[in-house]
Amino acid sequence: MHAMQYEITLPADYDMGVIRHRVATRGHLLDGAPGLGLKAYVIRERGREGSPVNQYAPFYLWDDPAALTGFLRGPGFDALCGDFGRPAVRNWHGVTRESGSARAEPPTHAERTVRTLRADVPLDTQLGAAAEELRRTARAEGVHTAALGFDPYRWELVRFVLRDRPPPDPARAGHGPAERYEVLHLSEGPYP
Repeated sequence: MHAMQYEITLPADYDMGVIRHRVATRGHLLDGAPGLGLKAYVIRERGREGSPVNQYAPFYLWDDPAALTGFLRGPGFDALCGDFGRPAVRNWHGVTRESGSARAEPPTHAERTVRTLRADVPLDTQLGAAAEELRRTARAEGVHTAALGFDPYRWELVRFVLRDRPPPDPARAGHGPAERYEVLHLSEGPYP
C-alpha cells in the first residue's frame, strides 16, 4: 500500500460549488480502478470546522505503485493540472490499513494528522505502537477506514481516518492537531 495526497488551496471567495460539481460529475471515473485501494474526494471550506482555507485535497491509498504512477501520467491528473496547475504530491509508504466498524456506511468526514517521528526511538517501535492505536481507532463507532503511512524523507507519520460522522477532537485523543475534511465521494478499487 502507498498513500498519496495533493492539496489545492483555493481563493477565500472561491465558489466551492465548482469543486462539488466536479466531484459529482467526475468522481465515479475511478470507481473500481485497478490498483486503487481508495480515493477519498475531500474538501475543506473556509470558516467551517475551523478551516482557515478553501481546499480540494483528495487522499489516495494505492495497492499497486504502478497504478499510482499511471494515474499521475494519465489524462485525469493532466486535466486537474490544466485546471489548477500542477500540485505538489505528498506520498507515504503504507504501514497498515484497517476496515472500520462502519465500513458498510458511506463516509462523510475525514481527518488527517501528520506528526514527526522521533529520532531517539526505533522506527519499528514507533510504527508498531501507531499501528496498534490505529486498530483501536478502527473499532470505534463511526469509523469507515483508517490508514497509516510514513515518509522516510521527512520522517513523518500520517494517520488518515474516514468516518460516517464528524470526528471527535483529535487533540483530546492524543493525536495532535488534525486537518478535518468533508468527504464528497469515495472511489474504491476492486478487492483482491
